Amino acid sequence: MFNPFKRRTFLQAVVAVAATTTFGCSDDAETPEDSAGSPYFPQSLASGDPRPDSVVLWVRVEDAARAGDDLRLRLEVSPSEDFKTLVLDKTDLMARAEHDHAVKVKVTGLSARTTYYYRFSYEKDGQRHTTRVGRTRTAPAATDDVPVKFVFASCQDFIGRYYNAWQRLVQLDADLDFIVFLGDYVYETTGDTSFQSDGSGRSVRFSAPEEALPQGTGLTAFLAANSVSNYRDLYKNVRTDKQLQAVHERYPFIIVWDDHEFSDDCWQDVATYEDGKRDETQLQRKLNAEQAFLEYIPLDTAQASEGVIDVAQEPRFPNARIYRDFEYGRHLKLLVTDYRSYRPDHLIPEDAYPGTVALEHTLLSMALQTQPEAVKAAFQTDTFAYVDIDDAAYATQKQVLQGVYLSQAKAAGLTDAEAAQKAAQWVKGPVALYYVNQVLAAVNRALVIKPTADMPHGLAYAHMGKASLFNIQGSRYVVVKDTFDLFAAVKYQQTAGKSEDVFGPAQEKWFQETLTTAKNTWKMVVSSTSLSALIWDFRQQADISDPTLRQRFYFSVDQWDGFPTQKKVMLNTLKAQKVENALFISGDIHASFASVEEGVPTLTAPGITSGSIKSLASLALIGAGYATGAPVYQHAVTEMEKTLMASNPGLRFADADSHGFVMMEVKADETLATFHLIPAAEVAKDYSKRADSELEAKFTSRTFRVKNSDIQPA
Repeated sequence: MFNPFKRRTFLQAVVAVAATTTFGCSDDAETPEDSAGSPYFPQSLASGDPRPDSVVLWVRVEDAARAGDDLRLRLEVSPSEDFKTLVLDKTDLMARAEHDHAVKVKVTGLSARTTYYYRFSYEKDGQRHTTRVGRTRTAPAATDDVPVKFVFASCQDFIGRYYNAWQRLVQLDADLDFIVFLGDYVYETTGDTSFQSDGSGRSVRFSAPEEALPQGTGLTAFLAANSVSNYRDLYKNVRTDKQLQAVHERYPFIIVWDDHEFSDDCWQDVATYEDGKRDETQLQRKLNAEQAFLEYIPLDTAQASEGVIDVAQEPRFPNARIYRDFEYGRHLKLLVTDYRSYRPDHLIPEDAYPGTVALEHTLLSMALQTQPEAVKAAFQTDTFAYVDIDDAAYATQKQVLQGVYLSQAKAAGLTDAEAAQKAAQWVKGPVALYYVNQVLAAVNRALVIKPTADMPHGLAYAHMGKASLFNIQGSRYVVVKDTFDLFAAVKYQQTAGKSEDVFGPAQEKWFQETLTTAKNTWKMVVSSTSLSALIWDFRQQADISDPTLRQRFYFSVDQWDGFPTQKKVMLNTLKAQKVENALFISGDIHASFASVEEGVPTLTAPGITSGSIKSLASLALIGAGYATGAPVYQHAVTEMEKTLMASNPGLRFADADSHGFVMMEVKADETLATFHLIPAAEVAKDYSKRADSELEAKFTSRTFRVKNSDIQPA
């Protein structure tokens, strides 16, 4: 029987020999080493923001016995996988407790378009514990005439879902230069039953649930991240996934945030859970979210010269700057934009009173001057008539309308005082008969206000699809396109563009200058949200009998469809300035699209795991009271791809119910985009425990050629 002490000594000697053989003549080569990946590095490692001479490397170390201490690490970087030659051997790297022992290091002085290998190690009680070996690659030099190959992807909800798409990418073992991740790297909620389920065992539990924001009630109650600890828990859990780890270990990432890194459908530091019932400006929560993002994501927002990037010094809201650009040889300039940090609120307030006239007669008349005669005639019908409800002649009607509003507001969860304040704010002034007469008729038909020939005509929120208080429908989703576009154009003119100022002045200046001065063959713009117009056109659907539905609708105005004027201005400016080979790549909407918008090609990646747009649309319509057999459900959901393609002539490809990613091959004369797709039904299955052939059989691919400002099947 072995003496335990002697057995330990014997094993140490064996490992020491292996270490010497593997890692060459480093100073502590005789130190025992865990080369299979140490438990002290539960999130493995990652790299990001590759440039011709630098890259950012990331790791997090975890030692429960020293949770409050700063921990010393070693970083080795080598051009060879055997680490016989080191270009960096940093032995004094400190993982600070104040940053959850996460550390990112900017390594400089590297050679262009070169593969490097790296590893971190942590020594405890004389034992050296080492990460798995990471691989990264620098960008080509600006003058290099080389093709570029990369993947872009988005939206990887962890709860109840498996990263089969990442597993497939690892299977392909593609020779990629980098991966672009377009946002929603984490989801801030745990157990939101409207789209999340932990039935498969994939869940996130906050270590400090008392610091989180409670949302919902009863069976629909869930928590939303609020504190720094909460947000860190999201990243810690997601990054324990072996498939995601494998992709990070293999390729550098270029990452931008969207909304869920902070809060669903957010704008600046404002959340939208309450749908307008209360003010949700949450500055500290926004700063907490940014801190965790900057700690866990390998990017360099401060453009550090070299060495450890001090997260505490990186700019934060309202001065955060994660928009940046990358150059990949002669053929690719990549502009990474920030859609969330500076954008204004959604144009239709969630708490808007449907009857409120948003464009009164004078403004509407001016807006209609350039419209076709048929449009002008439509606005002359009684549907658009309105009255001033503050007129003494309508005192009884106003009292009834305010009473109904109070009742509805309290049913939505407002206190008496909050409901009274909202009623006073909204139920006043010009109101559309189209809406208020429906309310009045439900109470007492004798109160209905009859339209007269001399009544003014205007555009109310109800005409844009707003049918109820405190609701995403008619404000952020399912908005009547034509009336919304008209309203948006007037607001844009009234505010000198501020109503749709998506990028903010500084980012807009950078965007324009970078695009117009770039000499690279391709100018690709990374946008977290899709530019493909997602329209349901029901105007010619004879089987839809409800005239209020026989219109064109935007599915989501949280994305670029919500800023139609600025979108058109931006895309037409590119053409006017003769920016050749511009291409937008985007995500967020959990579907695959290829389209040409205003003459500019745009590609949208599906979600890695997040609920498909088809499933979300299904929930929305069922929630609105439509049966799955109803004609509107059939056109909007069952035949969604067909409806979208028919409604947007620029759409070349639509898949509304698959997960996956898009692989790009950038060449001097064309770009090839290949969608790698797996059906949504497979996302709850863990393919990591099955044969590779099973997962491979589930995937299909579609390749498109981008050339001469068009997209066509390859």
